[in-house]
Amino acid sequence: MANSIKYKEELLSVGDTVDVDYKIKEAENKERIQQFSGILLKVKGDTDANRMITVRRVSKSGIGIERIFPLASPSIDNIKVSKKSRFSKARAYFIRNLSQKKLRQKLYREKSA
Repeated sequence: MANSIKYKEELLSVGDTVDVDYKIKEAENKERIQQFSGILLKVKGDTDANRMITVRRVSKSGIGIERIFPLASPSIDNIKVSKKSRFSKARAYFIRNLSQKKLRQKLYREKSA
């Protein structure tokens, strides 16, 4: 499927809320882990060597921040899914123009039969 991948036994799907822990080098021998939490917008790449994910979050001041993470990078420590969505498309670009309330309704609502 084009909208989901497996990363270290964790199934990542477009629309899920993910927590990406990545390492930041601060000084010569100082390193810390920072967390970037947001919604998975897209999965890019066909092989494990060039696969990348785009994660979007909204800052406290209301500005949207998108970050691209190459999955083969040694600076990524861990990726964890914090909330699963019911979204089934390959890209979730439409969430850029939505409010938080509309976003929750679209991504996390239960499908009615």
